[in-house]
Amino acid sequence: MRGPLVVKRAFSEPLLLLAAFGAILLATTTLVALTMYASSIADAGVRRTMETASFRQTAAVISAPVTAETFPGYDRAVRDELTRAYGAAPAIGTSFRSDSYVMPGQDGEPQPELLRFGSYDGLDRHARLVSGSWPRPGGQAVEAAISLPAASAAGFEVGREFTTKGRLDPRPVTVRVVGVFQLTDPAGERWANEPLLTRGVERGDFTTYGPLMIPRETFLARFATSVNATWTAEPDLGALTPERLRPLADALGQVGERLKQGGCPSCVASGRLPEILTQLDTASLVARSTMLIPVLQLLLLAAYALMLTARLLAEHRRMEVALLRSRGAGTGRLAALAGGEALLVALPCAIVAPFLGPPLLALVGELPWIRSTGVRLAPSADLGTFLVSSAVALAAAVLLALPALAGARRTYVEEQSARGRGGGRGLVERAGADLALLVVAGLAIWQLRRYGAPVTTTAGGGLGIDPLIISGPALALLTGGMLGLRLVPRVSKLAARLTARRRTLAPALGAWQVSRRPLTYAGPALLLTMAIAIGVVSLATAATWRTSQLDQARHQAGADLRLSGPPDGPELGALGRGTAFTALPGVTAHSPAFRGQSEVSGESALLLGLDAARLGELFHLRADLSEQSVAQLSRALAGSRAGGLALPGEPATLTVRAEADAALPVRLVLSDALGVWRDLPLGPLREGGNQVELDLKELAGRSGKITYPLTLRGLIAGASRAEATVKVTGISADGREVPDAALSVTATDRPAAAAYGPGAAPGPLPVVLTADLAAALKLDAGQTGPVSIDRRVLQVTVAGVVDSMPTAVAGQQALLVDWGTLQAYELGAAQPPRPATEWWLAAADPAPARAALREQPGWDVSVVDERELAAKLRDDPLASGLQGALMLGFGAALVFAGLGFLVNAAVAARERRAEFAVLRALGTSARQMFGLLAVEQAFVVGLSLAAGTGLAVVVGALVVPHIVLTGQASAVTPGVLLEIPWGATGLMLALVAAVLFAIVAGLARRLRRGQILEDR
Repeated sequence: MRGPLVVKRAFSEPLLLLAAFGAILLATTTLVALTMYASSIADAGVRRTMETASFRQTAAVISAPVTAETFPGYDRAVRDELTRAYGAAPAIGTSFRSDSYVMPGQDGEPQPELLRFGSYDGLDRHARLVSGSWPRPGGQAVEAAISLPAASAAGFEVGREFTTKGRLDPRPVTVRVVGVFQLTDPAGERWANEPLLTRGVERGDFTTYGPLMIPRETFLARFATSVNATWTAEPDLGALTPERLRPLADALGQVGERLKQGGCPSCVASGRLPEILTQLDTASLVARSTMLIPVLQLLLLAAYALMLTARLLAEHRRMEVALLRSRGAGTGRLAALAGGEALLVALPCAIVAPFLGPPLLALVGELPWIRSTGVRLAPSADLGTFLVSSAVALAAAVLLALPALAGARRTYVEEQSARGRGGGRGLVERAGADLALLVVAGLAIWQLRRYGAPVTTTAGGGLGIDPLIISGPALALLTGGMLGLRLVPRVSKLAARLTARRRTLAPALGAWQVSRRPLTYAGPALLLTMAIAIGVVSLATAATWRTSQLDQARHQAGADLRLSGPPDGPELGALGRGTAFTALPGVTAHSPAFRGQSEVSGESALLLGLDAARLGELFHLRADLSEQSVAQLSRALAGSRAGGLALPGEPATLTVRAEADAALPVRLVLSDALGVWRDLPLGPLREGGNQVELDLKELAGRSGKITYPLTLRGLIAGASRAEATVKVTGISADGREVPDAALSVTATDRPAAAAYGPGAAPGPLPVVLTADLAAALKLDAGQTGPVSIDRRVLQVTVAGVVDSMPTAVAGQQALLVDWGTLQAYELGAAQPPRPATEWWLAAADPAPARAALREQPGWDVSVVDERELAAKLRDDPLASGLQGALMLGFGAALVFAGLGFLVNAAVAARERRAEFAVLRALGTSARQMFGLLAVEQAFVVGLSLAAGTGLAVVVGALVVPHIVLTGQASAVTPGVLLEIPWGATGLMLALVAAVLFAIVAGLARRLRRGQILEDR
């Protein structure tokens, strides 16, 4: 009888049981989907990081001095240890470099040019033959291949045969050049520690060519006389999972020590992979922990929605349970009935939810910020998902049965006496539990703000998820909603007094109804408040995260395009780079820049020199980082600039005539029309008259052009033992005499300089300082004081203070100066001009400029593109994963709210059927009945929307800036600013209100037709 009775009893309340089924199914499906999502995003983030990691980041390098006798043993030990660390044999290549050998024909010379031999496993996979063939082992002569740069510098050709001797090994070696090759990526990280291989020649105390690459067998047989061997492991990490990150990092970190203990005492292991794996493990843990925030929010909301439905079900069956108890039903039988009914609803959800999770995740995968990452969410149901769904369903069944069990001890008489008007305050409020929860939530949020992430150090020294920090946002939402319930009786009484003065029946009766039974409306009001708050916080978090990615990209790039590289090169010279860069398609503004570390009054700081007049077009400084605007900083930074003497026309050569009292090194300083300064050595001038020819075309490089006109800035004379004067008596440009070119400078024991143009003494140097550097220097905006910059004491005026300088990393001190003013100060101090280490460019669309740069690999330029950087930050699965989880939780929260509101309104209307019948008998019209329902539910809806939005603003301001982190789980620079998308928020609130009032309208229509009034 028990089974059929449970079923019959369940079908006697189809509306409430259907609502309970919907709530449990939604909770289990959403939580299963969130579990799948968190696992999928963590796996995808690890795979993406490993797939995009560079050679330097993933390679493990082991080096040791070897001989032909020791190499086999060392090689076995290294390979065995690396296989043990990785769990499978990685791709391992060996390379060797020999001692120095004398260039042919120079044996016996005191300082001969040198050769080196080398071997690299798999070189043919990273280089292409220009001529000849790859060398083979064996034979009397050693077959060797040489790189194209080395062949050009040393004059070796295919077929050349020569004999050489080592500087430490006198045995002659006959070598035959059989091939010339070119590295496919000479600038790649693989060759970062192989300058001789990439350049072909090294010039220092000795000039060295090579290396001549030979087979490993030949090298070990002929050249392995205590030379350095290097093993490079390139693992396949594409299948690496988050669970293996920390163990692999620990294993790799022990490789060097284990090798020393296992037979290779001189082996040295190096590589960045352990550090990267540890960092990635932390980032993966933080990403998964932050995704627990929406999970806990949804758990609380689902639990409350289910408890609300269970309470309605228990309230509706109070008399039925009392009658059963009066007829002999014991507590155990009533508990079995309630539990069986709950399991009847929950068990199908546990079975179905794992199969509904993947389709739900497919919808989440269509979100723009998830789709842009390239992550495809395609998980399948497994044992873990069934365990999650079973646990959630079982917990839901317990919640559904608890209210019925709580009322199972009352008799029929006790139930009759307990009916009537409810109290104005709930048990939670009377006990002060909401205030206690407020303290706990405050502590959790304080810890989140302090630690910056929901991860803390465990007792064992590792990292773990802090449950208190994780639960902070959910507890804050719950506590805020519960505190808001304290307003329900007060606001309802105020509304009742106001509406009682009006003649209209519906508002007065509706407000009076709410004021006399506030707890009846408190439940759905709390549910709606939490759902709205979760929705607004989710929208705010997503908007804040997207804005933060743009802020980070703007801050890291500094400008639309930032080009860096050597300030002078063979293809583009010092005065040719600017001409090429400013002519890129789409460039609208530009400035040369100096960016480098400097010593500022004992502090290491980033020195940034930019054209102050172009800051407004180029300099990306977020407005809140400084009290002054960029335009104000631009005006305040402009300081004293150097004069100059413009050269007529577009000269290709300069002829400088000078007289000197003594031999003295002198440099002529000039600049082009783009503001790039360059000093040209006139050589150590000899005593008496001198004439020096300068080729200006060399300043442009092979493919560069100079932007004219050129301007002479001054002379710099080196230090002299005795006072010496240099007089420039005349300068001609392409044979034409330059007027007013005479200039003299007198040097003593210190360098001296003389400038063309007016010689006004420069005032204090205007600078913009970061706040921490300003505090260290004890200077504030508008103040002037002495500051040592690169060991030269200058008077500086603080033009402004910024919290963080664009292009500076987190916590890095920095100062900004005007480019022209900086060069004038350098000339005044007889120092060489600062080189243009970077070029900052403004472009509405940087894509054409990027495409043009890709077509010019010889320009040797590195590009930081703000848009590409923003896309890279935005597409990081670990950083963007929280957004999908929030949107999934947000959607489920709104469905819970709508479902709870519908059930509560329908049950409340049905329970008041006698009241409605009396009102209709007294002549109340259908329109007035609808107005009555509308007023009652409008109170719930309006209060919930307002309270939920206000609560979300408070919780968002406290929490959101601290859960938006970088993909490496570090704090964001510049700091995160909360952004609430009020347009989207208003639209969401309007849609929610429209749906809820549509529910009220539907109930009113059913009421008018008499369907709700019918006894069931």
